[in-house]
Amino acid sequence: MVYEGARSVYGPLLAALGASAVVVGLVTGAGEAVALVLRLAFGPIADRTGRYWSLTILGYGLTAVCVPLLALAPRLGVAGLAFGATMILLERLGKAIRSPSKSALLAHVASAVGRGRGFGVHKALDQVGAFAGPLLVAGVVAISSLWTGMAVLAVPGAIAMLLLVTLRRRVPDPAAYDETTTVSPADDAAERRGWWAEAVGAGLSGDFFRYAIAASLTTGALVTFGIIGYHLTVEGLLPVAAVPVVYAAAMAVEAVAALAVGSVYDRTGPRVLLVVPVLVALVPALALGSALTAVLVGVVAWGFAQGVQDSTIKAVVADLVEAPRRATAYGVFAGIQGLLAIVGGVGAGWLYERSLVALVVVVAITQVVALALLVNTLGNGTVRRSARRRRAG
Repeated sequence: MVYEGARSVYGPLLAALGASAVVVGLVTGAGEAVALVLRLAFGPIADRTGRYWSLTILGYGLTAVCVPLLALAPRLGVAGLAFGATMILLERLGKAIRSPSKSALLAHVASAVGRGRGFGVHKALDQVGAFAGPLLVAGVVAISSLWTGMAVLAVPGAIAMLLLVTLRRRVPDPAAYDETTTVSPADDAAERRGWWAEAVGAGLSGDFFRYAIAASLTTGALVTFGIIGYHLTVEGLLPVAAVPVVYAAAMAVEAVAALAVGSVYDRTGPRVLLVVPVLVALVPALALGSALTAVLVGVVAWGFAQGVQDSTIKAVVADLVEAPRRATAYGVFAGIQGLLAIVGGVGAGWLYERSLVALVVVVAITQVVALALLVNTLGNGTVRRSARRRRAG
């Protein structure tokens, strides 16, 4: 509720503080990069220290604090834009801190029900908050102001922190759910490697890196909702108060996509993920157009692609990497995604102001490359054998 409620209006919020489309693209793209690239550090930290719960709670705490502080931005005059951008980046830092640890904890628990399903259900539950948060913000904006909408998000933030502390006390070691957790020779090799070698993925397989690059091309080319929200408001297609409602609808699509594709992944294997580059290529052509109906269809495609990227795509990582290195692998995976996210965010903002046709063409080309890499990686036996073992178990 907290970070998706805020994220739904980052475009209009930054515009209200004086940002151009390029600045919106830069801040939202850099935010995604911070949330992804810095996992390179926090993944190995989690695996080496075993402090998965502590890092998870710290990361959520940053989000719970920084989002409500955005309410102060308009009171800071010329410094408001810099302050707002800083709070957005710190909120995204919280995601970088928590995500490798959270994903590693979830991979343990999800093994008992099927990782595609487990990650899908997690994402769907996550989307309950992602749906409610934007609607809460929309309601507050309609009756008060955008800044009051940020302030009220302090309430669900506080509740979330209480729930996390309670959950940690009740389930201190989720690895107990994972019968596949073993100590292997790879673990001893990881101990001998240096921290920096671990951070850049030394010892991870070629299949993992090919898959990470393919998935990152889809992440980087998926236009951020900050740009879409900016487009909806500056083109006069919707009032600011309606933008969070559109975002909430996209979050509902994400939930459905995560559940559906996760379930199909467990039954039929990883080739279901080949739909993602196709969806990503459609988004700018539809969501950045002048017809509201086409824009809304584009938002649906955006939500579906986002839902699969943040759920089932992560399940493949757990099938490619052994449990003791999963937080590190998730960090490396996210780091590669982040490098392309900032390029994609800035590039999308720059092309949006110059040529929509060029933006559509560039995105389409990158997705052809992503599709070819996915076909090559998912077509080999590694992921399919892992999925078959889980189904047999």
